[in-house]
Amino acid sequence: MTYRQTLQRRAIKNNNPKVLGSLTPHQIILAPVITEKTHKDQEAGNKYVFKVHLSANKNDVKHSIKSLYNVVPASVNIINVVSKGRMQRSLVRRAYKKAIVTLEKKDKIELV
Repeated sequence: MTYRQTLQRRAIKNNNPKVLGSLTPHQIILAPVITEKTHKDQEAGNKYVFKVHLSANKNDVKHSIKSLYNVVPASVNIINVVSKGRMQRSLVRRAYKKAIVTLEKKDKIELV
């Protein structure tokens, strides 16, 4: 196998879900994040924010949204939110993973 073939093999995009086989969609999508900022994003850009499982990737979130809400996401962005540590032995904020799901203009998700 030549070097060029090796690079082409590496460049193939992997669209397989990582943990969807071991977890259900309800275990991957933990909860919607509802704040003033996310509410503005829902109205303006049709973007929805969810708290997701720590080991989930974009493909897992996309398949879970498709099966739970019957909409096809246009794009999914993943953000790792770091913990803020401890202050006088009390935990300020735990680390979690957040997914920003962008839908088409015609699609909508009823959260509340």
